Amino acid sequence: MFHGGHLKRRISQYAALWLGAFLLSGGAILIATLGMDLMVAADLILPVMLALTLLALGAGVVLSLISPHTLGTKLAVFLGALILVLPLLWAPVSAAVVIAFFADRSIEYSTVYADFRIGISRVLYPATAALFGGGAFNLIWGVFQAVASFIGFVAAVVRIWPLIRRLLGPEPASDLR
Repeated sequence: MFHGGHLKRRISQYAALWLGAFLLSGGAILIATLGMDLMVAADLILPVMLALTLLALGAGVVLSLISPHTLGTKLAVFLGALILVLPLLWAPVSAAVVIAFFADRSIEYSTVYADFRIGISRVLYPATAALFGGGAFNLIWGVFQAVASFIGFVAAVVRIWPLIRRLLGPEPASDLR
């Protein structure tokens, strides 16, 4: 029997991890820029954040795999992690991209960003070339960035919406008598 509650909990944890990785990376990079160049800060912080993000995702998958849930549930969690690993890893990188954008700096000068893009290229380029020809890679890279950012934004909104509703307080009761 498939256990949807466990999968829903893992997706909620994924959303929290995406938001946490984005905010923690962004905050750490901003703080580090008080004492060093933005690209140096990004190159110091991004590897740590990428590793921590991947470690947290892996821990969630391992905990699901050793849980007493059904094989179908475990398989769904594993496949979900495989599908979401690239958008999740984009979270800390996108924080650096956003900061570089507002600082009017080119993120391409970051060695870690360049290595990340090369790594993603090694994953996406063969599939892109096989399906659409080699010239479509830049389009696919742009789509990857947009989809990963959208997934992260939706994950963040879904995760923080209940908090926002609590902060705003209960809706006023209407006087429909």
